[in-house]
Amino acid sequence: MLNLEQLAELWERNRAAASARVQEFAIGGKMFAFNSRSAIMGVVNLSPDSWYRESVCLTTDAAVARGRTLAAQGADLVDLGAESTLAQAARADDTAQNGKLIPVLRELRAGGILVSVETYSVAVARAALEAGANVLNLTGTEEPDEFFRLAAAHDAAVILCYVQGKNVREVGNFDFSADPIVAMREDFERRIDLARRHGVGKLLLDPGLGFYYRNLQDSAVRVRHQMAVFLNSFRLRTLGFPVCQALPHAFEYFRDEVRCAEPFFGVLAALGKTDLFRTHEVPRTRAVLETMKVW
Repeated sequence: MLNLEQLAELWERNRAAASARVQEFAIGGKMFAFNSRSAIMGVVNLSPDSWYRESVCLTTDAAVARGRTLAAQGADLVDLGAESTLAQAARADDTAQNGKLIPVLRELRAGGILVSVETYSVAVARAALEAGANVLNLTGTEEPDEFFRLAAAHDAAVILCYVQGKNVREVGNFDFSADPIVAMREDFERRIDLARRHGVGKLLLDPGLGFYYRNLQDSAVRVRHQMAVFLNSFRLRTLGFPVCQALPHAFEYFRDEVRCAEPFFGVLAALGKTDLFRTHEVPRTRAVLETMKVW
């Protein structure tokens, strides 16, 4: 059971990191003051394989309507994805993904809504950025030079997802041989350096808690890992960039109340000083964060 003594011990061990400040920057003309105000990213899934049914939109009109609703509910950004990260989901080629993404992206941007596109494909990233995407949610590790060149050319922000593999769809077992935060720091340090050399300065760091590693299928093991990373995320902020967290669902524990899972994990992510919350449940997560601010 998580308790105050454990939180106090975590803080004592990492007291210096707890006060780290991160870079603040504008995305699409909107300033994000991460050190004083966290931000929310709402999710629109364009793949029928995505399990979170409330976020799945099978037509352009439905996706645009959901994006507008998320913005009205308080999302600072809307994240579009056209391929599910579920291991059993069908793979979607670049043409299929762009056919779904680009019409929705253009409509949302025409309405002044900031848009992120989740992808590990260079072709999808290129098409999305040319259509006006503000953020590249990079869920792969291959061809980093090309991704960073594209982002720099379009003055886009990049979310660097920690992936132990080529991309989110090609992962095996999660390597626990080292402190996960230490391993993430080493990976992010290398990629931050490369991004900067290509002229990308707007970066966010995502520990990749929504990815489906084979040895994290056991509910207790996965949730324990996720909770630990959420609470330790402030240690990544010493790299100088804001942290983005994808809030998970823990269906096995929440069951019929699964829509309450992401707000619960939002509490842990907030305690770990997360800067950008990626969620399917914008109003619920926003309510949690607003309530925590009262303290």
